[in-house]
Amino acid sequence: MEEVSTGPLVPAMKPDVKPSSTAPTPEPDSSAAAAYTSVAGISELDKDMLCPICMQIIKDAFLTACGHSFCYMCIITHLRNKSDCPCCGHYLTNNQLYPNFLLDKLLKKTSAHQISKTASPLENFRQALQQGCEVSIKELDNLMSLLAEKKRKMEQEEAERNMQILLDFLHCLRKQKVDELNEVQTDLHYIKEDVNAVERHRIELYRARDRYSVKLRMLGDDSSTRKSWLSSVEKNSSGIITGYPNARGGMSAGNLENKKVDGKAQVSSHGHQRKDSLSGSDSQCFNQSGLSVVRKKRVHAQFNDLQECYLQKRRQLANQPHFKQESNKSIIHREGYNAGLADFQSVLTTFTRYSRLRVIAELRQGDIFHSANIVSSIEFDRDDQLFATAGVSRRIKVFDFSAVVNEPQDVHFPVVEMSTRSKLSCLSWNKFSKNRIASSDYEGIVTVWDVTTQQSVMEYEEHEKRAWSVDFSRTEPSMLVSGSDDCKVKVWCTKQEASVLNIDMKANICCVKYNPGSSNYIAVGSADHHIHYYDLRNISQPLHVFTGHKKAVSYVKFLSNDELASASTDSTLRLWNVKDNLPVRTFRGHTNEKNFVGLTVNSEYIACGSETNEVYVYHKEISKPVTCHRFGSPDMDDIDEDAGSYFISAVCWKSDSPTMLTANSQGTIKVLILAA
Repeated sequence: MEEVSTGPLVPAMKPDVKPSSTAPTPEPDSSAAAAYTSVAGISELDKDMLCPICMQIIKDAFLTACGHSFCYMCIITHLRNKSDCPCCGHYLTNNQLYPNFLLDKLLKKTSAHQISKTASPLENFRQALQQGCEVSIKELDNLMSLLAEKKRKMEQEEAERNMQILLDFLHCLRKQKVDELNEVQTDLHYIKEDVNAVERHRIELYRARDRYSVKLRMLGDDSSTRKSWLSSVEKNSSGIITGYPNARGGMSAGNLENKKVDGKAQVSSHGHQRKDSLSGSDSQCFNQSGLSVVRKKRVHAQFNDLQECYLQKRRQLANQPHFKQESNKSIIHREGYNAGLADFQSVLTTFTRYSRLRVIAELRQGDIFHSANIVSSIEFDRDDQLFATAGVSRRIKVFDFSAVVNEPQDVHFPVVEMSTRSKLSCLSWNKFSKNRIASSDYEGIVTVWDVTTQQSVMEYEEHEKRAWSVDFSRTEPSMLVSGSDDCKVKVWCTKQEASVLNIDMKANICCVKYNPGSSNYIAVGSADHHIHYYDLRNISQPLHVFTGHKKAVSYVKFLSNDELASASTDSTLRLWNVKDNLPVRTFRGHTNEKNFVGLTVNSEYIACGSETNEVYVYHKEISKPVTCHRFGSPDMDDIDEDAGSYFISAVCWKSDSPTMLTANSQGTIKVLILAA
């Protein structure tokens, strides 16, 4: 078996190593520093007391025949190389050097005087005692008393400083705890309000349920059913008697009596059916009760994250009453609900609704003994009827989704297949024209295809290196954007043969995405670990740079006009608010350190692949995974040693439904659906 390919690796930022233009600065010599300090201390001395060679105070002064004084070591070192005086240039040898005792003595006295001027009184006193200064016992007692008093004063000041520091700390701590207490009290007030509101609405629901139960019992009541049936029978029997005037008497009465008996039997049977239906509803209630227990367990498993979500929404929307929104059908719209509570109810409902991913179809389009099966991109078309796959096989394959789901066979043939010259990295369907799809490949070519004719419509070859990403605008059907390893983002128009806009960046481009609400804004994920958000009307600099990822940003996807999700090889997903330029949340649980593992979003959920061959699903309000699904080995007889090398390579939601397409590095495609 061939070695399994690790797939395309996410580019990493290569740091620029620039040679230093200057030599490292050596640390200053301690003796030179001391000499400089001495010079500064005796700045009033005549410059003749400084050595003309080292420009420091002369040490071991020696006088030349020409009358100049130098440090002994300085002049000796100089005469080893030259035979002249450094000051006047007069011929000079070692034999013409004489000790300058007078200058040495003068320098020592001057230095001692300077030291005594700068020394502390304590130092002067210590020196005086060391030199044998005569001091009486009375003077020593006075001095010791003075020192003791000074010591007590210093200890008092130190104690006061320490007490002030402690008091400042306690004040800060009290303020912090009071703020926390106020926050907790405010939160408790919100919780109390919400508990009362929910209790009222629950009582209303119970009353409504009781009314429905009464109606069901009334519908199952024998007497009411019998009365309605008898009235109809009387009408029918009177019609029969009128139609047959010669057939009156006991025969007609007998027929009527028989019909009444039959009517009783029918009503009795109908009553049994009602009882059966009611017992079925009891069974259904029991099942719903079990489901409720399961959902409560999910709440407790993620209680901390849900608590944070509730408090955040409740604080932000504390004074906003809830108004009915037709777009969000998961919320029970009741009077008295706060907007934050209603928003959290929606989150809680969608979060607890699902607990697993169930496989509803599987498609194997690769050979497990061949390494070139990686599906790099998988995308639904405009109407979610077709989906396309592309990867290292150099083919774009288009499948009928309903056929894949409804037909039981494992091997499905594409309805359209288009060959390319190079390995493919990304696909993007046009959201206006159903038969147009764009691709980017490893040679840097961006191609627009007509799926109906299976031919390329436009080919753009301006990128100099591998193009990792391409995306059609959702608002301008003719516009698309691409990003490449050549550190360039290019904007194209299908009506023109050359790029209409070019953005030069400093690092490899891993992903690009149009804002779904406007073709003026794009998000760019880069190997420099950042997301650059651009307004294409002014590309001189990005509107904002989102920082936080520790490695290259491999994918960016918009959940809405304001919400942007990103994936990185630091094994995290992040959610950003592009309107307010703020980080929102970080998601952890999957493993992604080197490969492109896919990212897909809808209005509520974020899904990505993992290098553990698993698909992870996150709710956008909760930082931990909702659920995950592991791809199994297709060859059950070979539970193999290479299983750890497989990874998820592409994922795609089916619009806002719980259905998702997933693919891995073996070429296996699964249709998954979120289930309770």
